[in-house]
Amino acid sequence: MKLEELRLKVDDIDKDIVRLIAERIKVAEQIGELKKQEGRQIEDKQREEAIIDKIKSIAHEKGIKETDIERIYRQIFIASKSIQGAFVAFQGELGAYSEEAAINFFGAGVQVKPYEMLENVFKSVEQGESQFGIVPVENSIEGSISRTYDLLLDSPLKVCGEIELRVSHCLIANPGVKLDSIKKIYSHPQALGQCQAFIKHLNCELVPSYDTAGSVKMIKEKKIIDGAAIASSRAASIYNVNIINCGIEDNPNNFTRFFVLSKEDAPPSGNDKTSLVFSVKHKPGALFEFLQQLAEKNINMTKLESRPTRQKPWVYNFYLDFEGHRQNAKIKETLKQLEDHTIFLKVLGSYPKARQRNND
Repeated sequence: MKLEELRLKVDDIDKDIVRLIAERIKVAEQIGELKKQEGRQIEDKQREEAIIDKIKSIAHEKGIKETDIERIYRQIFIASKSIQGAFVAFQGELGAYSEEAAINFFGAGVQVKPYEMLENVFKSVEQGESQFGIVPVENSIEGSISRTYDLLLDSPLKVCGEIELRVSHCLIANPGVKLDSIKKIYSHPQALGQCQAFIKHLNCELVPSYDTAGSVKMIKEKKIIDGAAIASSRAASIYNVNIINCGIEDNPNNFTRFFVLSKEDAPPSGNDKTSLVFSVKHKPGALFEFLQQLAEKNINMTKLESRPTRQKPWVYNFYLDFEGHRQNAKIKETLKQLEDHTIFLKVLGSYPKARQRNND
């Protein structure tokens, strides 16, 4: 067979491939409509991984490299979820670290909805405007995001996933602005706190803002020439402004952990965490008795933190993460026993552990 004949054959095969992908996406759209009617979340990672395992097995039989076929199908999943209308709410402007976390978790094709306040992210998911929300819960340098934990306490939403994002800050300014002409630096208080060693030598006024990317948007729109913002390189690209310095954070091990929220938590994956909030009776040894239940069941605790109840002074709620899924028989039994040692206990959700950090 001649070269041109082979190329024509490839063209025909490509037409068939595109036609079949279009058919698959059309079915995915119908599935998305059914999920919305039934109040089910769009994202189904357990189903995705089952499909990946199946097509990798087929690829192996056909002599195709498994990693290649997996990469192709990951992109098909992104297209399918996009057509299904998987909106993700986040706090901040386009270019915020929360948006970057959403893209890393759901894929480049995800549809995002920015909101100014964390409260609005929760409300968007609660009211069905978005299928998911993504919120920061703690930073490896600055600690926990208190407002997020307060909102989790009051919200009916569940934690269905987590992701850890490497945060690298840049000093960003309008074109033509030089470092020695900067008098003010705008950013979120957490970002300002994470770059103290760099900014303390600049003798600038620090201006807290509700969002890192929002600071970049503001200096661009107001054409500020004596100020700069601290945000991501992606934010600089989105708003078409200049990066003066990059990697200005004090500690290179600067990670932020995000929770993914939805109306339901995730099914067991075999490598899960459970998060909960509880309050123990006001008596000696009450917290020890609670934690002893985990130790006796050989359940590994990964985080424990106290927060004021906001109802009485010096009375605290405890936020706890441990390994395992609430649907697991051992975990289910343990949770029931833990209720005997608490004034109240609320499971925030069970979800797959964050993938290994690979976004340096």
